[in-house]
Amino acid sequence: MHKRIVVLTGAGMSADSGLRTFRDADGLWEGHDVMEVASPHGFARNPELVLDFYNQRRKQLLEASPNAGHQALAKLEQYHSVSIITQNVDDLHERAGSKDVLHLHGELFKVRSTRGPEVMEWRKDLLLGDLCSDGFQLRPDIVWFGEEVPLLPKAAEITNSADILLIIGTSMQVYPAASLVHYAPPGIPIFFMDPKPNMSSSNFSNLEIIPERAAVGVPTLVERLIDTGT
Repeated sequence: MHKRIVVLTGAGMSADSGLRTFRDADGLWEGHDVMEVASPHGFARNPELVLDFYNQRRKQLLEASPNAGHQALAKLEQYHSVSIITQNVDDLHERAGSKDVLHLHGELFKVRSTRGPEVMEWRKDLLLGDLCSDGFQLRPDIVWFGEEVPLLPKAAEITNSADILLIIGTSMQVYPAASLVHYAPPGIPIFFMDPKPNMSSSNFSNLEIIPERAAVGVPTLVERLIDTGT
């Protein structure tokens, strides 16, 4: 039976593709304090450091490939309606073939004006002096700490439409993204996959916890959803 499956993904989804985020080590992201490289204050204080940091992340992403978990979610679209809401700023879901992906926290391959609405594709290094059409400095199109998450209402609406909810590779500790689970319709099956799961089934009677890495657990879960729909 055709189901509407909504998937929330976080850092663990891309970990097996070699991409790390600050969640891996005490608030450090590739050796930097996240507030230095992922906040408006950090950008105002040292824009060159921040731009260089994201230039390195962009290069790293160009060398990364989707893992078996990304590919399995793309395969699931052949059998069910699948919407992915990701906290990740990489494009590995899209490269694997997923068609309906919402990036809550922005995208590494996009930049935007520091003062206006202009957003553009960007795969090379972004430097001080790279300006939008109105003459303002460009910045990574990333939602930094302390900034609003403009796509959150749309993400909540998508989550509210789910027949089945998958939560993969996210600690569900970073708000407001962590609040999305509460928009799921009451009683629907929820699968939570993480090597170190920190959700409790006592909070949700319909929660199944799968203590696996995404690249290992997602293909197995997808085959189950294809075969049985639950």
